[in-house]
Amino acid sequence: MQASTTENKNHLILTGDRPTGPLHLGHFVGSLRNRVKYQHQYQQYIMLADAQALTDNMDNPVKVHNNVLEVALDYLAVGIDPAKSTIFIQSQIPELTELTFYYLNLVSVARLERNPTIKQEIVLRNFERDIPAGFLTYPVSQAADITAFKASLVPVGEDQIPMIEQTNEIVRRFNRLVNKDILVECQALVPEIGRLPGIDGKAKMSKSLGNVINLGATPAEIKAAVRNVYTDPLHLKVSDPGHLEGNVAFTYLDAFDQDKEGLQAMKDHYVRGGLGDSVVKARLEGILQDMLAPIRERREEFAKDRGQVLQMLKEGTMRAREVAAKTTDEVKAAIGLKHF
Repeated sequence: MQASTTENKNHLILTGDRPTGPLHLGHFVGSLRNRVKYQHQYQQYIMLADAQALTDNMDNPVKVHNNVLEVALDYLAVGIDPAKSTIFIQSQIPELTELTFYYLNLVSVARLERNPTIKQEIVLRNFERDIPAGFLTYPVSQAADITAFKASLVPVGEDQIPMIEQTNEIVRRFNRLVNKDILVECQALVPEIGRLPGIDGKAKMSKSLGNVINLGATPAEIKAAVRNVYTDPLHLKVSDPGHLEGNVAFTYLDAFDQDKEGLQAMKDHYVRGGLGDSVVKARLEGILQDMLAPIRERREEFAKDRGQVLQMLKEGTMRAREVAAKTTDEVKAAIGLKHF
């Protein structure tokens, strides 16, 4: 959905990432570059979801801890401005955990198990029936995060829409219970390009699959990654007609090449034959090198003073906690938990 300019002023966005590793091109396309745009149009809160990351990383909490600052550096490097967007750390706002505890009484285990996103993630992680309780209930935690800030827009991919639906179910049930509209329903804000495939052609660019190009990648790393980008397995000779569908090199060019007319001419040439994959990859590498160089340089500059970045996170978290605490007080009063 797209909000109009008049509506924008009344909307608040909540978005964020699980800090389990450095951010990559998939994050850039799916969320980061939109956040840079949204911060000029909406109130925006960006959450480093370290507590949520522990739902399937409790055996390695150091990884999560170390990546909080790394992801914050990626945010600053792409142009997210802490003066325009409130960046905060989830685990440092205990009110979010408190709201989760109350909301757990509004949803059944059966409903959580029916959530399509959860079902897919359980299969992906090979949990079978050995599912950590925290993981099974993370849609409730997500509902707490969203409602604590009374976010009306939540940027998500298509696969996350069931999470938004479950949040709104909790909102409606709570408001009916207390006979008052305290919590706010939200809408999914789905980007035009929701996700990038991995360089190997797999459906999703994923840190765990090792098929990513990180935002802080060096020129040599970018070159090596582009060399391995999946193209058309049937395009064996330069003279062979090529196929665009499933061709990752062209998917990336669609996402990043600003010269749409020149790109279309290249596509036409590739499809009719006579254009080698090496030429396509050379164009892609040039674009990625030019795009990532300033991001990498800004990241290196911010990384020189990690103390300042941590202070920025502390200030953002304090501001965010004030908002979450106000909502939590309203929730507790509505269900009779304000005794003095």
